[in-house]
Amino acid sequence: MAIKIVLRKRPNKDGTRPLILQVFKNNKRSVIHLGYHLHEADWDAKNQRVRKSHPNSARLNNFLMKKLAEAHNSALELETQQKIVTSQAVVNKIKPSLAATFNAQAEDYLNGLRAAGKYNQYTADKPRIGHFKEFLNNHDIAFSDITPGLLEKFMAALSVRRKSKNSKELISRRTIINHLVVLRSVFAHAAKNKAIPKELTPFGKSGIKIKFPDTHKIGLSLEDVEKLETVVLLDPEHEHARKVWLFSFYFAGMRVSDVFRLKWTDFQNGRLFYSMGKNEKGGSLKIPEKAAAILQFYEQFKHHEDDFVFPELKGTNLSSEFVMKRTIAFKTSALDKILRLHVAPAAEIDKKLTMHISRHTFASLAGDAVPIQMLQKLYRHSHVSTTIGYQGSFIHKDADAALDAVINKGKVQPQP
Repeated sequence: MAIKIVLRKRPNKDGTRPLILQVFKNNKRSVIHLGYHLHEADWDAKNQRVRKSHPNSARLNNFLMKKLAEAHNSALELETQQKIVTSQAVVNKIKPSLAATFNAQAEDYLNGLRAAGKYNQYTADKPRIGHFKEFLNNHDIAFSDITPGLLEKFMAALSVRRKSKNSKELISRRTIINHLVVLRSVFAHAAKNKAIPKELTPFGKSGIKIKFPDTHKIGLSLEDVEKLETVVLLDPEHEHARKVWLFSFYFAGMRVSDVFRLKWTDFQNGRLFYSMGKNEKGGSLKIPEKAAAILQFYEQFKHHEDDFVFPELKGTNLSSEFVMKRTIAFKTSALDKILRLHVAPAAEIDKKLTMHISRHTFASLAGDAVPIQMLQKLYRHSHVSTTIGYQGSFIHKDADAALDAVINKGKVQPQP
């Protein structure tokens, strides 16, 4: 077994390279990210030491030597207890004793998301963690030093942050809260790794309370949907985007990720059988006539019974959940761009048009006319409380009636 500390070959955007502890056994390598980043010129690869050119070389070298000694001790302990010891077993034994610093645990948290194939969460959480590191001037910090007061300063810094370099628009309150959610997740991850006690958290009753602001969900009108159904589009890509949007709408605003995953074998005896990707909740729906017409069009492209209905995932490496979700994200973004720039103007729709709007549109048109339990079934929500919260954004009848009752109080109503 070979254990050593090295600089990772692939550099970060700032030119530094992460320090990692790697364990080799039987041609298999396992690594631990140590939470520190160096320029190559500051690293003595032969002696596995930080050069004196680095301002914190002495402190870092003490830390690295300690980690190296822990790794060797863990490997020796395992080899005396077990006949077969893998590189991963050594890493798993060392991980709980990782230093209780934010960078090391945040790196491990992100690696876990990637390994689990959680592309969307990984790509959303990575820059948010990056913003916190940037706030700290890229210095590592102990979890005990991340206090409610520090997080309030971080929130204040985020409140003047723009959405992008060229944008004049500031990030939303919701985005700021999402940053706190990620930091809370890193704390939970560190506690799970036993790097910190569960009680060590700046969140909760005596700390920062995470409360999401209300969001405004707006769908298309019935007139807009009819425009989408009748608009003539000559470009095949534009027509494809229109069909996919309508297909999603016809199945109660099915999430686009689930639309892309549909296979011909999911349709049997005039019904659709599928499990929603987000919570794996299964069910069956009849195939509306309008959806059947779209299926009939795409049947000409079917290569075999287990083929995808729509082309987005054809040829994708399905063995990698991360690659599949990354493909779904890219394809969704491409469809959204076509819907926004081409389909909406052609259909004379002046509202925002994206794939997710199909879900909001169905909810808006359903309003309070459909029983909440039935909507829960259509949306595939695990809990009816989720449906009540979601549908609440689209039910206005009672509030409108109450408003009219006050404004028109005392007025003589015209006779029919």
